[in-house]
Amino acid sequence: MPVTLTRLDELAVLTLDRPEALNALSFSILGEIGRALDEVAQGDARALLVTGAGPKSFCAGADIKELTGRSLDAQKKGAEFGQAVFAKLAALPMPSVAVINGFAFGGGLEMALACSFRVAGRNAKLGLPEIKLGLIPGYGGTQRLPRLIGEARALEMILTGRTVGAEEAERIGLVNRLIDEPLLDNAAAFAREFTVYGKLALSFARSAVQRAGDLPIHEGLKVEADLSTLAFQTADAAEGMAAFAEKRKASFQDR
Repeated sequence: MPVTLTRLDELAVLTLDRPEALNALSFSILGEIGRALDEVAQGDARALLVTGAGPKSFCAGADIKELTGRSLDAQKKGAEFGQAVFAKLAALPMPSVAVINGFAFGGGLEMALACSFRVAGRNAKLGLPEIKLGLIPGYGGTQRLPRLIGEARALEMILTGRTVGAEEAERIGLVNRLIDEPLLDNAAAFAREFTVYGKLALSFARSAVQRAGDLPIHEGLKVEADLSTLAFQTADAAEGMAAFAEKRKASFQDR
């Protein structure tokens, strides 16, 4: 199976398992990713780890052979399909972490950008090289990258198609953290820094931050006020405040 979905204790793990093709994305694989994400959304995992099999590549991008000889209508529908799959990833009810080993190019980087967080091994190489093929990113790269690292840096990456190494990626905020081997175990440790908290509060906080990019600040503050009020009414909030007052560790129940 080119896409597998497994569990690592409380974490779901989605693995692109096509190492002989550097885990490249075909349209059929995008469909499998979408179905796996539907399963994750309906499950009880506290976070999702997304990774690629093998030591060389997280995901080397789209399968270029599938993109040649297609009609304009087919190309547009293909871009919209990839965008829709990665929108599912961005909208999951739990946080997600891209675990980047080796190459994350084109659609592979766009998939990582749709995750809540990105952690990378020290051999990671990231880029949007579509311009070198006379193309531009089509699965969300032109929209998510500037929101993450700023317009100037994003334009440089997109217009030059240059590759960014792991250390630079961390420095410019493209990845949250560099991790050592074993990557999956260390990515799980990163995820557990937030999965110990209540899922409702995590969801409210993510929603407030994600919506900020689409709203003027005065509207975003209204959203924050509404969501913080909802969080205050949860049983987890009562438990968290009581635990603070009693100087003990909180026991959140996701309600």
